[in-house]
Amino acid sequence: QVQLVESGGGLAQPGGSLRLSCAASGSIFNINVMAWYRQAPGKQRELVAARTSGGRTNYADSVKGRFTISKDNAKNTVNLQMNSLKPEDTAVYYCNAEIVTTSYWGQGTQVTVSS
Repeated sequence: QVQLVESGGGLAQPGGSLRLSCAASGSIFNINVMAWYRQAPGKQRELVAARTSGGRTNYADSVKGRFTISKDNAKNTVNLQMNSLKPEDTAVYYCNAEIVTTSYWGQGTQVTVSS
């Protein structure tokens, strides 16, 4: 069993930055992949960034070069640094963890980018 709690969402201006954090607890040592997804109103949930247990990362083309996913082992957290934010980044961001074929989800945190 894994529990995920997101934090760090809020309001940012275009060109600004936000840092999201996902605190993981429970049986975290068997997690294969951790990822951030987002869902905007009227849109399907989409993958933003993912990180494997071996440290490999991949990003959606729309955020490549602007967002960075990282893991802090000491704090049991996965972070998403978001720079050069655009209005189209506005969405609810969800932390996701996968153990084999089982997925775990956080409750989501709202990110709004507006002038």
